[in-house]
Amino acid sequence: MPRLVLTVIGDDRSGLVRALADVVTEHGGNWEESQLAELAGKFAGIVVVSVPEDRAEEFATSLSTLDGLLEVAAHPGAEPEAEIQAGPAATDQLTIDLLGNDHPGIVREVSTVLSHHDLSIETMTTGTREAPMAGGLLFEAHVVVDVPAGSDTSALRADLERLAAELLVDIAVA
Repeated sequence: MPRLVLTVIGDDRSGLVRALADVVTEHGGNWEESQLAELAGKFAGIVVVSVPEDRAEEFATSLSTLDGLLEVAAHPGAEPEAEIQAGPAATDQLTIDLLGNDHPGIVREVSTVLSHHDLSIETMTTGTREAPMAGGLLFEAHVVVDVPAGSDTSALRADLERLAAELLVDIAVA
């Protein structure tokens, strides 16, 4: 069955996941993976579904029935075998945790270092919270990156340590 990657966004309220799941099920589809969250009053996410090939076009068209609840865009996804063959041979994953005073540019700077080392972000979660003693906001990030065979992780660690000093944040790599 073809896999589709759905991007979804709408005003947060109860029943949004159920409404999308109903459309998937009505077309013989299977909900495979998702990452969904409420952010700033919006409910947003990405969902991977597989739908029988003979019903894929009908499924994509029927997503418009969710207008008013969710804006949904369907994109063709890679088959599981193609994902394995296309991706670099990842021998490990690194977890990067960052915490420091919030200011513009943190994500850009961290992602630039990762890109320089040809690392792909598997997942990234970021957020802000009140600084308990100092006031203001703290920015925190949890990033998991795939590390291809032969990557120089010591150079990556050195670049991240340099960046932490420049940005005045704490970065832990595990």
